[in-house]
Amino acid sequence: MTAFEVWAPRAESVRLDLDGWVHPMTRSGRGWWRADVDVESGARYGYLLDDDPTVLPDPRSPRQPDGVHGRSAVHELDPAVWTDAAWTGRPLAGAIFYELHIGAFTPEGTFDSAIERLDHLVDLGVTVVEVMPVNAFDGANNWGYDGVLWYAVHEPYGGPDGLQRFVNACHARGLAVALDVVHNHLGPSGNYLPRFGPYLTDGRNTWGQSLNLDGPDSGPVRRHIIDNALRWLRDFHIDALRLDAVHALVDRTASHLLADLAAETRALEAHVRRPLTLVAESDLNDPRLITPRAAGGYGLDGQWNDDLHHAVHTAVSGERQGYYADFGSMACLAHTLTRGFFHAGTYSSFRGRVHGRPLDRSLIPGSALLAYTCTHDQIGNRAIGDRPSAYLDHGQLAIKAALVLFSAYTPMLFMGEEWGARTPFQFFTSHTDPVIGAATATGRKAEFAEHGWASEDVPDPQDPATFLRSKLDWKEPERAGHARLLACYRALITLRRGRAEITDPRLDRVEVDYDERLRWIAVRRGPLRLLCNLSADPVTVAADGTVVLSWEGGVADPVDGVIDLTAHSFVIVSSEGVLRDPIVASPAGTVIAEL
Repeated sequence: MTAFEVWAPRAESVRLDLDGWVHPMTRSGRGWWRADVDVESGARYGYLLDDDPTVLPDPRSPRQPDGVHGRSAVHELDPAVWTDAAWTGRPLAGAIFYELHIGAFTPEGTFDSAIERLDHLVDLGVTVVEVMPVNAFDGANNWGYDGVLWYAVHEPYGGPDGLQRFVNACHARGLAVALDVVHNHLGPSGNYLPRFGPYLTDGRNTWGQSLNLDGPDSGPVRRHIIDNALRWLRDFHIDALRLDAVHALVDRTASHLLADLAAETRALEAHVRRPLTLVAESDLNDPRLITPRAAGGYGLDGQWNDDLHHAVHTAVSGERQGYYADFGSMACLAHTLTRGFFHAGTYSSFRGRVHGRPLDRSLIPGSALLAYTCTHDQIGNRAIGDRPSAYLDHGQLAIKAALVLFSAYTPMLFMGEEWGARTPFQFFTSHTDPVIGAATATGRKAEFAEHGWASEDVPDPQDPATFLRSKLDWKEPERAGHARLLACYRALITLRRGRAEITDPRLDRVEVDYDERLRWIAVRRGPLRLLCNLSADPVTVAADGTVVLSWEGGVADPVDGVIDLTAHSFVIVSSEGVLRDPIVASPAGTVIAEL
């Protein structure tokens, strides 16, 4: 017998429709309904509420083979597929993340085709593969943030079995898997949760109605979210969750949802005997998120650090529009490299108010902040989805990589960044409802027009060509310029993984010097020093040591104790002279000392 259970507290009657056969359900405590029925795997089912003849999919559907408007399917993962019994996981500290979108990562856009590219990530030196949302959403192609059935896996990617194979293949190669999950809103099409119960409130966030986290009957809603998170970690052997836009979770209870999730994740971690990591996306610059629960925080393990992205991007690119207005100076970059947040109780001109709180460096390690030069947001939320490679030269891209990979933070790359991919990553959707599709396209153009972008340049998210343009071109890494940048990334990662001074997460041990006028910055990590020339003119910087790794070459003068840097270049020098461990990449034009 299989137990079918659903929460529908306001319904007078609930019936189970199983392959066209209707079964009555019995109401139990607090609005839960149940029926025990003999069933085979793959059987289609749904629920009938009161007198409505519409069969609704299960809010906790394990599989949606016919899309989010269709019936759910009975499904369980095959335990025989797992071969990762010896997998012990990876902690956040020391990790290198790689964000990718399953649909755009390969031409085929499936879990199985992504498996074929995992060896590239291993060779690169990545340790954690972060997958953009794969929960069930309407249409074939989407970023994934329009999910409506959070427990199901998007069928065109390969469904739940495909995700299982992908995670298993990652673990076989020593790669941990992080999954982006969205619990702050639901997509505009296929959201039947309000038909079942008070999942939403009258409050609104950027994407629509807020989740009911603290109102009447909010307990089962909170349980719906926490159980979903635990399902990914337990059933799919996922190692980490990236929690989307947690600032949009409105919770005024004494114990915040995130703190409850952290506590239950720690309990599950003890059972599965491997690290389980929770990383938040938040624009609040609030250290409480990553402060241990014993110290009054929520107890999450990490969070994305947009301030560092903005500091690096503006310093290198010169862009100052929108939320970049306060960033761009060498002083800003130096502060963010050593203090975590730039806005930490300081005035934000973009917000028109004081923003953020300082991070306690004695309590929170730098590894709790993820650092990056590219993400799906920072590329895809530009009007035309253009990557930095479209408007920066390879020297500038190499500098950005060096600043992140030499930092005390946990680095994250975005797919294709490592070879300077020229393909854009644009915002794409494929809503089956033409009204929603048209509204999405119109809203997108209007949003960018408000920020000064030409609306006619904004691609239509519903146009299939927008999605196809966003797919990686795997022939690019073989071409000379791209291959050289890829080799530089590999060398930087090899150096990082081989030197404890670089992975040291103690921010108070990071020393930074800079020259605002000449546009150079120097970051010291123990005996290693990264020198970057962000200007278009050559500069001379005082520095003793042996050149370990450089872009465009740095000429050291041992007599005068200086290094000459060409335009848009970086050099890493060591005061120890010859390093203990070799660096195994030597691209043309990139100097690596004899080791």
